Amino acid sequence: MNPHIENLKLIDGKERELIIKKLDEQFGIKKIPGMILMRGHERIFLFQGNFDEEKIRALEEISFVERTGVYLGKIEEYGIRLSIEGSQILKDEIKKNVVELNKDEMEMWMMGHEVLKKTGTTGFVIVKYQSDMLGTGKASVEKITNFIPKSRRLKDKSIEK
Repeated sequence: MNPHIENLKLIDGKERELIIKKLDEQFGIKKIPGMILMRGHERIFLFQGNFDEEKIRALEEISFVERTGVYLGKIEEYGIRLSIEGSQILKDEIKKNVVELNKDEMEMWMMGHEVLKKTGTTGFVIVKYQSDMLGTGKASVEKITNFIPKSRRLKDKSIEK
């Protein structure tokens, strides 16, 4: 048996409702367009295909599938932290805790730096530049902490020689 299958779980019923309730509290998200899958205890994925859980498991038995669906986010102690793709997929559902960046702030954010900005809130916020969702940051009184993986950051202009 493929060890990755054992970590895969379809989230439905009350568990799905709890995740959507948390997303509603955090970001005003009231619906998720597809199946929610979980790998391990914290990583959630969105699957919008025609497979049910049984077909997904059968596929993973015969072929190495690193992941089914798009990485939506991670359940953490302070809430759900949406991935960049998660914030983009759910863009039209996100109604609150959105912080708009200006061009300079956006460039700093995309290079992986925290942004010094008072948001009036604490906890996870969706970071946005114009109509583009840039993922989730963690707001404190004076700044927004960045979670962009190093492999996805823009080259830092401030350290170029």
